[in-house]
Amino acid sequence: MKTYDVMVIGSGFAGMAATLFAAERGLSVAQTGATGGIDFSTGFIDLLAVHPIAEQKVWEDPFAALVALRRDLPDHPYCRVSDDEICRALEQFTTFLGRHGLCYRGRTGKNTLTLTAAGTMKPTYLLPCTAWNGVKAWETKAPTLLVDFSGLKGLSARQIAEVRKDSWPNLKVARIKFPGMGGELYPEHMAWSMADPARRAELAQTVAPFVADAEYVGFPAILGMTDTTAVLSHLEELLGRPVFEIPTLPPSIAGPRLRAAFDRGLPALGVRTYTQKLITKAACSEEGFSFTAGSGSTSVEIFAKSAILASGRFFGKGLKANRHRIFEAVFDLPVSQPENRALWHRPEFFDPQGHEVNQAGIETDENLRPLDAQGRVFHPRLHAAGAILAHQDWMRMKCGAGLAIATAYKAVDSL
Repeated sequence: MKTYDVMVIGSGFAGMAATLFAAERGLSVAQTGATGGIDFSTGFIDLLAVHPIAEQKVWEDPFAALVALRRDLPDHPYCRVSDDEICRALEQFTTFLGRHGLCYRGRTGKNTLTLTAAGTMKPTYLLPCTAWNGVKAWETKAPTLLVDFSGLKGLSARQIAEVRKDSWPNLKVARIKFPGMGGELYPEHMAWSMADPARRAELAQTVAPFVADAEYVGFPAILGMTDTTAVLSHLEELLGRPVFEIPTLPPSIAGPRLRAAFDRGLPALGVRTYTQKLITKAACSEEGFSFTAGSGSTSVEIFAKSAILASGRFFGKGLKANRHRIFEAVFDLPVSQPENRALWHRPEFFDPQGHEVNQAGIETDENLRPLDAQGRVFHPRLHAAGAILAHQDWMRMKCGAGLAIATAYKAVDSL
């Protein structure tokens, strides 16, 4: 049996962040988990943009929004984390990504509106540097060419232009054939091919006749996998215009880029990752935790002095449901949930208040230690982070990645 200081259960934003923070503090870390929310990410790091949900109030200042949220929703996980901890967490997380080829930027203390594949403008706090010229183009309403590709699903330049025609009338569109590929296209294949400067030159040559008086050129997010800055700079040089990316609909390339950055960076910090293995057995003692990861002949026995539960909700398999209740998958911790299944969802699918099931999760103390059915700390060295935490609707509040990263920081800091 292998022994570690910390076991991180989960490989989404919270799991990756907790693993990073623990490893950079010099702790030995094992990480398990299947596909998580990070794999389907747009690449944007939301902090908090909408509160209250029912009023759909959008905030430019996420820290002012946090003040209101903590006043109105005292059980929200953000009430467990200070603004200073949030800022330190985001700085450490994006600094790591920057060292591994993914540059992020934003405006201190302000959300930024950025273009989505649906043509809407999404408020977010930090975004990939490859998207930043799109922010500038939108804010100045500059003449802009949007390019899409025959055979690529997930982004239509024409749809974006139609949605934005009143607020951004200077958009033009061009659909072209992606050089060297035909049929149905996949963002990951396209991104890898852009590592070749010759392919970039072919792309620029195809796009050039459509540029005309456009001051910016926007592409679906396919501009490289590990070398996005170099790819973008080369295209700007070839086209003579600032270039930006727009994430496609999930699964976009942003998720694999994030995953690849952690795959490159975490082993160098001594992290042992048990890829695509779920915890199938867990036992607690005063000394720590014994886990079985995986099943059958490939299963692994692990002992950890501490553990962080960052397994997400239903998508990450941290929560499971039957016809009667929702339950936590590893320790069978009590889950805060509506009294019966009939109350999980409101009658209207698009009810502005959202659905109660989207706030299901585990209760914790001030240090993010899960509570048992009697409201006591389940184990002094078990902490939780991310979407599995109760009393938050990260999707409607536009706070998913920020909440995951901030609570992971707090959980590690409380070990």
